[in-house]
Amino acid sequence: MNQIDAARSGKYTEEMEKVALQENVDIEFIREGVAKGNIVIPKNRLRDRKNICGIGRGLDVKVNALFGTSSDRDQMSMEAKKLKIAEEAGCHSFMDLSTGGDIDGMRKQSLSLATVAMGSVPVYQAGVEAIENKGSIIDMTSDDLFNTIEKHAADGMDFMAIHCALNFDMIHTLQKTGRVTDVVSRGGSFLTGWMLENQKENPLYEEFDRLLEIMKAYDVVLSIGDAIRPGSTADSLDQAQIKGLMVAGDLTKRALEKGVQVMIEGPGHVPLNHIRTTMELQKKLCHNVPYYILGFLATDIAPGYDNITGAIGGAFAGMYGADFLCYLTPAEHLGLPNEEDVRTGVISTRIAARAANIARKRPHVLQSEYNMSKARVDNDIQGQIDHAIYPDKLKNAFASGIQDVNGIEDEAMQVAARYFLNR
Repeated sequence: MNQIDAARSGKYTEEMEKVALQENVDIEFIREGVAKGNIVIPKNRLRDRKNICGIGRGLDVKVNALFGTSSDRDQMSMEAKKLKIAEEAGCHSFMDLSTGGDIDGMRKQSLSLATVAMGSVPVYQAGVEAIENKGSIIDMTSDDLFNTIEKHAADGMDFMAIHCALNFDMIHTLQKTGRVTDVVSRGGSFLTGWMLENQKENPLYEEFDRLLEIMKAYDVVLSIGDAIRPGSTADSLDQAQIKGLMVAGDLTKRALEKGVQVMIEGPGHVPLNHIRTTMELQKKLCHNVPYYILGFLATDIAPGYDNITGAIGGAFAGMYGADFLCYLTPAEHLGLPNEEDVRTGVISTRIAARAANIARKRPHVLQSEYNMSKARVDNDIQGQIDHAIYPDKLKNAFASGIQDVNGIEDEAMQVAARYFLNR
């Protein structure tokens, strides 16, 4: 019995109990959320791990990290280091986006090392193998796609990005209306090229029930990939994006009816004034399932600093209902991230998630914020260290005597405090 089936039968699973404890909420709240589809718990039934998280309404915003090999850099040892660094920095999940080298070996290595949820994008491997074995991605078959998806599920992937909300109607809309950046999703590009060259419908859309059977059998969370997400702020909320959300909403309803956990992937490049509308549309059209965002990048002009643009957009998105933030590193739009880029990406995104959790008025987060402020007022060094999201810099600063620099400010604060107390 998978998570949704258990929840709809009134049963509490071990995973629900763990999520309730972590989030400091009643387990019945978690069960109801899973039953309705408002909360997902990424946990493949074949994968044995203790570190469980919930994603969705009423829970803390979660953070995802990315890694994987490619034809340009096939170094599994480096990817293992990135995984360790990202976990130490506090990410809640990973996605393996490998497109080169030993893709199967990389996935199995990642699953063996990670203690958190793991995701993948099976169309990447299916496309790469079609090129290697058949000479072209357009020779990929429907069976190639679904066999790869089932292989990832059987290996233990907890969630998968599947670009099923892409069909000819959406492509024709995109062709008719035009865009600055056309199709920027790699999986979306693979499938769009395949569809146009073969003049066939997207197999992941056309054979959606076949996909749902695999997802349910392994209790894999279906993450409906945003195949034509806007790749620039100029394209945000265009006709193709809205049509894609409508298709995703239809598929979401079908997934929930079949008892499959589902969340929606979203853009991308979104200016701040579009974020609230984007979030409200997604929640309304897609039945309030969790929203996993790839950004939002609030501006297009900051290559090398996209961890900052993504953190700005991500904080706003979380405030308006995004449940899951995919990190951005300083290497976004520049090249493949190194180990330090990964650390910076996780840290930036966790701070954005924290800001969103404050806006969402999560009680334990507000209490922690209060405790930090009180420790500062009391000049409680250990208290400040205990409540810092990343205490190492604070420890080093106090160890180097930087607190002495604040002496004048501390004295001024004490004078002001005495004044108010004696009024």
